[in-house]
Amino acid sequence: MAKQSTAKHQNQRKQEAAAGPRDIRGKARSLAPDLDRLIHERLRLGIISALAVNERLTFVELKRLLHTTDGNLSVHARKLEDADYVVCEKTFDGRTPRSEYRLTPAGRRALDKYLAHMDAILRAARA
Repeated sequence: MAKQSTAKHQNQRKQEAAAGPRDIRGKARSLAPDLDRLIHERLRLGIISALAVNERLTFVELKRLLHTTDGNLSVHARKLEDADYVVCEKTFDGRTPRSEYRLTPAGRRALDKYLAHMDAILRAARA
């Protein structure tokens, strides 16, 4: 009996795979293209989210928190700076350079809008 059940499930999976990927519901699909692509990228979303719950974070703290490289973090942080979502204040601690990031009011609004948009997509997909 167990072999028949397993074979039945395997056959069902093969049929689903042959049919192609399942489409998300119409309303959720129509909402997805309007996502803020600047924030939607994984590392940039991580930067914005980390700064939303911390008043300030240094470059080293962000790098450690997000498990990324110097180059990757600097490129994505620069994109967020260019959009005025974050600001970077550069100082020196003795002779050591220190970059400190914080979320701007525009960045907070963009994150709130992004999260509301994602919530609407999830609600539409569950409907």
